[in-house]
Amino acid sequence: MMEIDLELNAQWDKLMKRLEIQFGEGIEIEGILMLVGVQELGMGYKKFSKDEKLDVLHVATCTLLEPMGYYTYVNTDEDGWPHWEPVTSIPALKPGEQKLLMKRALVAYFKEMEDDELFEEAGE
Repeated sequence: MMEIDLELNAQWDKLMKRLEIQFGEGIEIEGILMLVGVQELGMGYKKFSKDEKLDVLHVATCTLLEPMGYYTYVNTDEDGWPHWEPVTSIPALKPGEQKLLMKRALVAYFKEMEDDELFEEAGE
C-alpha cells in the first residue's frame, strides 16, 4: 500500500507540474475537476452560471469515477450535457481519503488522455 501511495504521489506531482505550466501555479483539485468537466462537455469556452459550474463538477466526477465502477454513462441530452446513473455507492470516505480517490482518478484520466507520455521518465 505504501509503494502504491509513493507511486501515486510521484505521478500526481508530475501531473501538477504539467498543469501548472499550462494553467499557472496554485491550481487545486477543484480547478482540475472544472478542466475535466469542461473538456468532457466539449462546448468550448463558455461562461457558466453557478448552477452550471456544479453540473460541470458533476460531469467531471462521474467521468472520473465511471472507470472505477461507480457510475455508468446513460446518454447526452439535447443541450449536450452527459448523464450517468450510479452503479454502486461510493464508500463513506474521510476528506483525506476522498482527495486520494480523486487524485487516483485524475492520474488515471490524464494517463488515458495523454497515452501515458506524461508519466514516462524519458526526457527528464
